[in-house]
Amino acid sequence: MPNSLYYGDNLGVMREHIPDESVDLVYLDPPFNSNANYNVLFREKTGEESPAQISAFTDTWDWTLESERTYENEIILNRDTPSSVKDMVSALRQFLGRNSMMAYLVMMTPRLVEMRRVLKPTGSIYLHCDPTAGHYLKVLMDSVFGVEQFRTEIIWKRTSAHSDTRQGRKQHGRIHDTIFYYTKGRDWTWNPIYTPYDQSYIDSFYRHTELGTGRRYRMDNLTAARPGGDTSYEWRIKRPKDGDWEADLTNEYLHPVEGWEYRGVAPYRRRYWAYSKELLTSMAEEGRIAYTQEGTPSHKRYLDEMPGVSLQDMWTDINPIGSRARERLGYPTQKPQALLERIITASSNEGDVVLDPFCGCGTAVAAAHRLDRQWMGIDITHLAVALMKNRLKTGFDLLPGRNYDVVGEPVDVGSARALAEQDRFQFEYWAMSLLEALPRERGRRGADRGIDGIVHFIDGPRRTTMRAIVQVKSGRVEVSQVRDLVGTVERENATLGLFITLENPTREMRREAAAAGFHHSDIWQRDFPKIQILTIQELLAGMEFEIPAHPSMYRPAERTRSPEGYQGILEDAFTGSP
Repeated sequence: MPNSLYYGDNLGVMREHIPDESVDLVYLDPPFNSNANYNVLFREKTGEESPAQISAFTDTWDWTLESERTYENEIILNRDTPSSVKDMVSALRQFLGRNSMMAYLVMMTPRLVEMRRVLKPTGSIYLHCDPTAGHYLKVLMDSVFGVEQFRTEIIWKRTSAHSDTRQGRKQHGRIHDTIFYYTKGRDWTWNPIYTPYDQSYIDSFYRHTELGTGRRYRMDNLTAARPGGDTSYEWRIKRPKDGDWEADLTNEYLHPVEGWEYRGVAPYRRRYWAYSKELLTSMAEEGRIAYTQEGTPSHKRYLDEMPGVSLQDMWTDINPIGSRARERLGYPTQKPQALLERIITASSNEGDVVLDPFCGCGTAVAAAHRLDRQWMGIDITHLAVALMKNRLKTGFDLLPGRNYDVVGEPVDVGSARALAEQDRFQFEYWAMSLLEALPRERGRRGADRGIDGIVHFIDGPRRTTMRAIVQVKSGRVEVSQVRDLVGTVERENATLGLFITLENPTREMRREAAAAGFHHSDIWQRDFPKIQILTIQELLAGMEFEIPAHPSMYRPAERTRSPEGYQGILEDAFTGSP
């Protein structure tokens, strides 16, 4: 379903929700098997990055019993897996053995097979990777899409020069990523892209300036070594009788002075005119022919009419996202939107469907929307889905349920309970996204010190930063948990305590919360309950905690034009609410 965000494992989402041959372009930036943890950097109340970070994903793989099951059931025994893919993965396992790299490749294989299934015959796929596993992924892509469908290995310079020896590595600095470009069939969507000429090239080849207009141009040969049609005729070549040539500022001879003449002769021995006589005459009438010092006509090619250099396979003109870049959202491995816009422009048309099955903070989704494409984004964490929803809201004024769909997120108590049973931490992330609370990273043993999230706000006579502590409970609740929250608020010197519960609170819990009293706001001149309780059902119904106005925990996306004809909502700049 186009213009949708999906929460879940992309393998299952593609199988359940995306029909055969329904996607025009796939871009994926999967984990690279880098053996690293990647954290989301949230912003503090000042707008700066927060020292409290949340792990977005762990790019570490191990061969486990689950890897063995995936290898057998999803690849070898799966009737939908092409035999060439089965043979290649079997050979790789024999070569690599049962290790982390093989576990990673086993994860990627069935997903690549599904991506080929959903691609239209004219569709393309771009796989973004680095040298860690890129050579193995290329082999997998060859087996899934066919060696003959490989188009380009794109090198993107993702960072400036640096020395990896600082990390104790005796090797060259790593400054590039690789993007493998494949097509599904032999006839695919392609829109040529051109990049500007280097100034040195312009100075060397476009040396001439036209009198009167100031337009720069170059002199191009009008002859060819081999005839092609009507090219053996005689045409006007200027030959002198007497006198000199009249020169322009660039010493190019444009026309003879009085006493010179045209002579109809062939260009040179064993040379032919490169254009028909009619076309050559038309070019002369339009002023697109200049004459050399010897009187030979040349084609005037204007710089301002040249499209530029056709896009090559090494991209050094798209800078990475700097620490202070406006588009930086704090998500690890975030790619520049210009990079995705180039890919989407080259390999899709307006109205086409773009799929990113590992969409993270949604750069491909944002680029597709800006370029008037339809889009689908999939991620396995509610943290990423929440970031994407914020990006679409702040960048385009798009709201879920109104302008696009979110599939896989809980929509009622039953689905919320199912998520809690499946993954308690993902349930907590989703619940806190309902009030845009800042999640807290857990210790190695999962201890949270009674804090699942934080909401910052400004209050008091000196407009100081204050905090509301958030606790999320998915199981049985009792009055002691409210007392614990009261104690946590006091211990952390916080102002408010917000209790989110999947189950209905008891009467004693509500009495205990009410007994905590109120926080009086000097700014808003009203009282806020110090301890508040809301159920998931109440939050889904639109109820909100009583909190002083506060900024979002997310960095806002750079404002982008909305699609023509769409009337965006107006938002309060501070609260972010309509």
